Amino acid sequence: MESSATKGLTLRSHTGVAYRFDPGALCLELLTTGGPGPYRRYEVLREPADLAAWAERSRLTPTPVLEISAAEVAGVRELRDALFRAVLAHLEGEDLPPGDLAVINAAAALPPLAPAITPAGAQCWAGNPGGTHLAATVARDAVALLTGPFADRIRTCAAEDCHLVYVDTSRPGRRRWCSMEHCGNRHKVRALRLRHSEEG
Repeated sequence: MESSATKGLTLRSHTGVAYRFDPGALCLELLTTGGPGPYRRYEVLREPADLAAWAERSRLTPTPVLEISAAEVAGVRELRDALFRAVLAHLEGEDLPPGDLAVINAAAALPPLAPAITPAGAQCWAGNPGGTHLAATVARDAVALLTGPFADRIRTCAAEDCHLVYVDTSRPGRRRWCSMEHCGNRHKVRALRLRHSEEG
């Protein structure tokens, strides 16, 4: 799984409140951009600039300067939807859909973003990376997550009206919420109101 010093995305609730969400893996960050079926209404990857903007917000640092085509955006959307279905099947304890695995494995088989080092000793990216390299990097991260030691810690937020997926990388493994400042806080407020109503 990819990681960096800066982890998590800034998301907005349906009321417009910003909060931090750390899904714990690069591939799960991609799931916040839309998805298949009912998640299509959240679609944000419509053109190359959208995919570049997602990469800029992701945990992939340093952020590569990407040359992305419209076809590559479509390919990343296909990968994301396949990954979404595979993760949901995993959460249900079902076999991963063969067609979706084919999409993930095909993307993972392509060359990923290649790290390089500058004369000043900083990390950069080799060549002219594009959307296909980004997709390969995300797909390899997904393979590592779904086959690795944290596979049994992939979860969905415990809030009934939240469907965000994350991997619980906390030491005790008891994370319940997408974000304590969002769904965790909403749960605390509801529990407090319920307690007050019962006392009153």
